[in-house]
Amino acid sequence: VIEGQGALSHPSFAGVSLGLLHGSQPDALVLCHDPMRMYNLGTERKQPYPLQSLRETIAANLAMARRVNPDARFVGMSVNTSQLSAAEKSALFERYATETGLPVVDPLKDGAKVIVDHIDKEFPYVPQA
Repeated sequence: VIEGQGALSHPSFAGVSLGLLHGSQPDALVLCHDPMRMYNLGTERKQPYPLQSLRETIAANLAMARRVNPDARFVGMSVNTSQLSAAEKSALFERYATETGLPVVDPLKDGAKVIVDHIDKEFPYVPQA
C-alpha cells in the first residue's frame, strides 16, 4: 500500500506524484477527493488551478500507471465528507458511483470495507503451492 500526496494535475506536486505512481507500479488505485475543494491546494490566491473532473483525473492516472503496469485499475474512491450533511453525502456518493463505476466511501467515517471487499473481488487470493 502506497499513499501519495498531491496530484498529477497539481503544478507543485505532479513530479512527486508521478514518481510515486511509476515507482510503486500499482495494481490498484484509490481516487481521493474533497468535493469542497475547487482548486489545487495552495494555488487559490496567486494563480488558481481548477481541479480536473473525476473522469479526467482517473484517465490521467490510469494512463501514467499503465506505463509501468498495464493491468493497473481503480478499485474505489475515498471522499472527504467532513463538511456535508448525511443527505448530501448520500446523494454525492450515489452520483460519484454512477459517474465512475467505483465503490465510494469516506474511510474516516465509514471505514474502508467497501473498497477492501471490491479489491478482494478484483484480486482474489490464490494460495501458492
